[in-house]
Amino acid sequence: MSVFDKFFRPRDKPKRKIKNDGGDYLTLASKDGWVLSGGTSAGKYVSNMSAMQTTAVYACVKLLAEAVASLPLHVYKKDADGSKIHIHEHPLYRLLHDEANPEMTSFIWRETAMTHLLLWGNSYNQIIRNGLNQAIGLYPLPPDKITVQRDEKGKLIYSYLRDDKGAVILQSEDVLHIAGLGFDGLVGCSPITMQRNSIGLSIAAEEYGAKFFANGARPSGVLEHPNVVKNSEKLKESWNSQYQGSENFGKIAILEEGLKFNPISIPPEDAQFLETRKYQKNDIASIFRVPPHMVGDLEKSSFSNIEQMSLDFVKYTLNPWIVRWEQALKKSLVKESDKSQIFIMFNLEGLLRGDYKSRMDGYAVGIEKGFYCVNDVRRYEDLKLLSDEDGGNLHFVNGNMVQLKDVGAAYAEKNKEKEGD
Repeated sequence: MSVFDKFFRPRDKPKRKIKNDGGDYLTLASKDGWVLSGGTSAGKYVSNMSAMQTTAVYACVKLLAEAVASLPLHVYKKDADGSKIHIHEHPLYRLLHDEANPEMTSFIWRETAMTHLLLWGNSYNQIIRNGLNQAIGLYPLPPDKITVQRDEKGKLIYSYLRDDKGAVILQSEDVLHIAGLGFDGLVGCSPITMQRNSIGLSIAAEEYGAKFFANGARPSGVLEHPNVVKNSEKLKESWNSQYQGSENFGKIAILEEGLKFNPISIPPEDAQFLETRKYQKNDIASIFRVPPHMVGDLEKSSFSNIEQMSLDFVKYTLNPWIVRWEQALKKSLVKESDKSQIFIMFNLEGLLRGDYKSRMDGYAVGIEKGFYCVNDVRRYEDLKLLSDEDGGNLHFVNGNMVQLKDVGAAYAEKNKEKEGD
C-alpha cells in the first residue's frame, strides 16, 4: 500500500469542474468540452518535460527551485510589544524546517513543490494530520493529475486521478495549494503552456544546431585542379595527411600543377542560428524574470552592475514567489485560532546583504543612531552573542545630538539668565 493509498479518503463524485491549465498540454475551454493541444508556431510540440530539456528553461527552473528550497524557513510568534520571536518548539517548525515527511527533507519537498509551481503554475500538497488536527506531513501531488472542482454545496475540492484506481477526492483543508499567476484566483496558469511558442522556437533552434553539426557539416574548403584528376582519393588523402588536424595547424601549403584551395565559410543563414539561440535564452529568462547573468549570459554584466542585478532578482523575482508561499502556508497549516499570533516567514536577509564594507558601514550607522545594538549586528553575521554584562544588548546614541525643542528651550534659558544679570 502506497502512502497515497494510505491517506486518501474516497468521497462522492463532484458535480462541477473548474478549468485547470495543467499537465503536458495546453488546455482550452470550448463549448464541446476540452481541446488538447501542444503544438507551436515553430512546429515543435512543447510539454513540461520537453521544455525542461531546453537549457534556459532547465537553468531558470533549477535556479528558482533551489533558491526557494535553500532559504531559511521559520515559524514566528508576535510578542506583546509587536516584535517577532522564533518558535522552535512549534509542531510546524520541524515540518517546514527539517522534514516535510518521513521520505523527504524540507529542501527536497520545497524544491519539488517549486518545480511544480514553475512548470504547471500550481503546487498541490496533501496535508497529513494527527488526532489533534495538527499537520504532521506534507506530500507533493503531481499537478497534471489534479483537478480543482466544487461539490454540490459549492465547496472547493481536489480530485486526484490515480493511474490504476480511479479518482480520489481531497477536501480543501487537506490540500496545501500554492497557485501561480491565473485568471480566476483559484488555479494558476502554466508558464510553459502560455509561452509555448517561445520555448518551441528554442527547441527548434537547438535541434537545428545539433543536426547541422551532426549531419550537415560542410567541408572547410575545395581543392580545384585545372585538369581532370585521375586519382582524387589519393590527392585527398595526401592533402589531409599533411594539413588536417590540430597538429598540422599553421603549416604552409605548397600547391602544384595549378591546384587551388578555395575555403568555404558558413553561410550567414546557417551562422544566424547562433544569435537566435542566444536571443531565445534571454527571452526564456525573461519569462521567469531571471537576470541573464544567472543563466550564463555575461555579455552585459560587469562588476558594477552584477550585484545590483542580483539584488533586483531577490526583490522582484524571488520575493513575489516567497509571498505566495508564506500566505499559502499560513492559510492551510496554521490553526484558525492561532492566525492572529502565529506566522511563517522565509528569511531573505542573507540574500539582500551587500558586500562586506557596505554591511559594516550600515551597521556602524545603526549602532551610532541607536536603532541597532551590538547583538543585533552579531545575529545578522551569525556570530556568538555578547552577554548583558559585556554590553551586547545596550543601545547608544551620539551625545552631541538633542531634540529640536530642547535646543530652543536651552536658548530661551540662556536669554533669561542674561536678562537677570
